[in-house]
Amino acid sequence: QVQLVESGGGLVQAGDSLRLSCTVSGRTFSRYGMAWFRQAPGKEREFVAAISRSGGTTYYATSVKGRFTISRDNAANTVYLQMNSLKPEDTAAYYCAARNTLEVLTTTNYDYWGQGTQVTVSS
Repeated sequence: QVQLVESGGGLVQAGDSLRLSCTVSGRTFSRYGMAWFRQAPGKEREFVAAISRSGGTTYYATSVKGRFTISRDNAANTVYLQMNSLKPEDTAAYYCAARNTLEVLTTTNYDYWGQGTQVTVSS
């Protein structure tokens, strides 16, 4: 069973930075395309960023491009989301997701999900 555990969320002020981490259990992490999604209260889950198996390809939502950076460390079974210049509208629960695929998916068609970590940005 694949398990994803996110960490790094918290309460920050607008303009601050946070780094989220997602550690994946098992020995096949390098086979997974990974992504971050977020969901604010009363809203649908939305795509934030995705990264290929090797880390060589990344995609970002328009709303976070230039502020957020997704990366991965295959030796540590971990994917990261560096979030800079945070805005109140970034407030949401952030989820990481994994799928055994060569594709870099920006939809919710992932097989495995973490439990989420809350990010709250005050103005």
